[in-house]
Amino acid sequence: QVQLVESGGGLVQAGGSLRLSCAASGSVIGVMGWYRQTPEKQRELVASINRDGMTTYADSVKGRFTISRDNAKNTVFLQMNSLKPEDTAVYLCNVRGRFSNFPYWGQGTQVTVSS
Repeated sequence: QVQLVESGGGLVQAGGSLRLSCAASGSVIGVMGWYRQTPEKQRELVASINRDGMTTYADSVKGRFTISRDNAKNTVFLQMNSLKPEDTAVYLCNVRGRFSNFPYWGQGTQVTVSS
């Protein structure tokens, strides 16, 4: 069983920055990532990173967001810069077991960007 603890969401003005973190405990972790969801849109992948540091990003956040991880602490970070109102969403941490590939979800953290 994996437990995820997220932190770092909040309210920020357009153009500002926020840093999200998600710490996983209980198992050996493989791919880690962040998704976001709003009432109007389906859940979408924002960014992901594997244990070797290979990353993927949604086109909408490329050049503004940076995902990183600390393997020793099973923690993933999402640095969000130049935030836009359309980035407003609940951001959910997602991790997969390194060997099982089973997905685990965090409880979500609200990010609100005001114009």
